[in-house]
Amino acid sequence: MGSGVYTLSLVPGSDSLTQIISLLTYAFFIVFIFYGQRIQMYIMVREVENNLHKLRVIKDEGRKTAIEALKEMGKPTSDPSARVDRYLDYFTISPQTMDPSGIVYKLDHILDMRDERLKEEVRLMAPAAAGDEVQINNLENTLEAAMALNYIYKVVRHYYIQGKKTLSLYVIMQLQMILPMVMKEAEAYGSALKAFAYGQPIGDSVGPLIASRLMHGYEARKVYKDCVVASVPFEGRTALVLKAEGPGGNVGKPGDAIEGVIEEQQGKLAMVIMIDAGLKLEGELVGEVSEGIGAAIGGPGVDAFKIEEKVTKYKLPLYAVIVKEDIGDAVSPMRREIHEAADKAIERVRDIVKERTKEGDTVLIVGVGNSIGVGQ
Repeated sequence: MGSGVYTLSLVPGSDSLTQIISLLTYAFFIVFIFYGQRIQMYIMVREVENNLHKLRVIKDEGRKTAIEALKEMGKPTSDPSARVDRYLDYFTISPQTMDPSGIVYKLDHILDMRDERLKEEVRLMAPAAAGDEVQINNLENTLEAAMALNYIYKVVRHYYIQGKKTLSLYVIMQLQMILPMVMKEAEAYGSALKAFAYGQPIGDSVGPLIASRLMHGYEARKVYKDCVVASVPFEGRTALVLKAEGPGGNVGKPGDAIEGVIEEQQGKLAMVIMIDAGLKLEGELVGEVSEGIGAAIGGPGVDAFKIEEKVTKYKLPLYAVIVKEDIGDAVSPMRREIHEAADKAIERVRDIVKERTKEGDTVLIVGVGNSIGVGQ
């Protein structure tokens, strides 16, 4: 008589259930090994599709706002929609960089032509506003914001279609990774449209706002190009305060204006102080004020180059004061924190002037940025 060990199953059919679960687990791993990357890509494609739809809505709303602003302020005799669509696809080709000698002045010339061309387009679309530079500048800024939204949408759509056509995980993955930042910028431009259309100050207007407060009550004269300067008594010194002419949406050409003022003074300045909005890092507070050295100005670099050339020629100290804000804050209607930071920045400028110059000196203070909604 043989002996054996018997296992008593307490759950009827438990062996069959265990086998089914094991088979399903194996099947899942086999599918994941062969199709996991594709499944992951479809999930990413779906997320990109949703964001692309949101971008299209923001872009279409921007186009609609621009057209409504043109109709309201410009009183065109015909529907400006076709011209607006042509404007939104306008592009600028950078100068050739194979031989970099003189490239700054080539780029400066191309940017001047672009600015004049776009302004002329706005005058044609808005004949009733053609004689009002403030309205022309505001409408141009509105269309530029709509143009930026149109470009962002087209670039995202391009990489989305390309990734979907080629079934490339890496194209879709890169697009999906940067989309949160792209959407943040697009939403900022979307909220900026009405500010540009109706002449409200934006975050980037903080530099001109500070300059406006310093020159308030003093006579301002025009300097090249679209900039104004006023001579102001400041802590026992003479401050030449410079900003883009407002209250229209205008950044002027601060490089040329600063060059002109320095040459007028024959280089006899104690220092140059530039005040601008600066991009904050995550974790920093909106409206924080920081002090540094160098040309505090964004853009393609033409103005910074001219300023650096001139202060180097005369060996002038070049100081910078920035008000920190997010990229979204820079083009959106001005937040209270940024407005309140203007007083802190003025105090910082006072400290720099009192500590690093002596009474009777002349200093140049420049408020850099878009003067929309900010007069003299």
